[in-house]
This record gives sequence, C-alpha cells and structure tokens, in this order.
Amino acid sequence: MDNKSYQDHFFNRAKIEGYRSRSAFKLIELDKKFKFLKNGKKILDIGSFPGGWCQVVKKTNKKGKVLGIDKKKIEKIDGVNFLVGDFLEEKSKKAIKEFFGTKIDIILSDMAPNTTGNKSLDTIRTNQLCLNLLDFSKEILSNKGVVISKLFMGDDFEEIKQTAKNQFKKIDFFKPDSSRDESRETYIHCSELST
Repeated sequence: MDNKSYQDHFFNRAKIEGYRSRSAFKLIELDKKFKFLKNGKKILDIGSFPGGWCQVVKKTNKKGKVLGIDKKKIEKIDGVNFLVGDFLEEKSKKAIKEFFGTKIDIILSDMAPNTTGNKSLDTIRTNQLCLNLLDFSKEILSNKGVVISKLFMGDDFEEIKQTAKNQFKKIDFFKPDSSRDESRETYIHCSELST
C-alpha cells in the first residue's frame, strides 16, 4: 500500500467508525503506546475542533470530566463540555480552572495554528503553542498528570525537549503511523511533574 492509499485508509476508517477526523487514530495510537486514557479522569483537550480526540476520550472515560476548548464552535458530543475561546487568554484559563475546580489528570493537544505555507514559520508557531501549553500545565496539572502535545521537528525542538525535561520526570517522543510520512509532526508525552 503506497503512502497516499495508507492515509486514505485512515480517512475512510474515520468515516466508517464515526470519528470526526482521521487524527482520532493518532490519539488511539498514542494511548496504545503510553496507556494514559483511563476511566474517571479529568481531561482537557486544547484545540479540540472538530472533536475527534474528544470522541476517543469519551469511549474510555465515561465517568470522567472532559472539556474541549477551541476558537471554533464544536458540534455537541455527549458527555463532553466545550468552551469557545483561546486557551492563551486569561479569561479562558479562568473558565478552564472553574470548570474542573481542581487539578486535572491529562492535557491533550493536537493543536496547530492556521498554516501559512512557510514550513519554518509554521513549525515555530506550532512549537510555541506547545511551549505555552507546557507552561499552562504547571498551573492546572496534578503531580501525576500527563501532557500529550503535537510539535514539529525544527530548530526549536531542543528548547521544547529541555523545557519538558525541567518540568517533568518522564518525557518521550512518538510519531504515530497515522501521521503522514511527509509531515514533520511528532508528539511529546510528558508525565509526573517535577516538584
């Protein structure tokens, strides 16, 4: 199967299995590797449009509390709350904290800014969001919590790696099979905040 057929396979599977995006399979692969999705967890999905990751989360986390935030409005998913906003804004951070009322277990992000066509600039902008997310995790994540975030391989990769190492006891990188081969994206898995 060539690469294009392989990618179409994930697109078709998403349609068949009722997922809103093929990226749902990235989260499924990430969970298979790191085993972080469990029932009863408090989970925040940042940049959650169109909701594919939230759909995956709800399958394993029926008794947990799930909040998705995105600048775009997201169609309802049973058992998931959505917030329209930018997680970088203080009012959004306040609303997130008020929703959970306590420290949370997992922060997920498959977020990327709108692409400009300039690969270097897109990489820098996406990786800055990852750094912002790591910074926010210090405010809201429980000590044993987990962060999963997309990033792109580029000049600032080492900065993200070092920032994560300073904050967390364990960090790993993983590129799911469902990521396009030509894509520079990979995912960071961080767990257990350093105290």
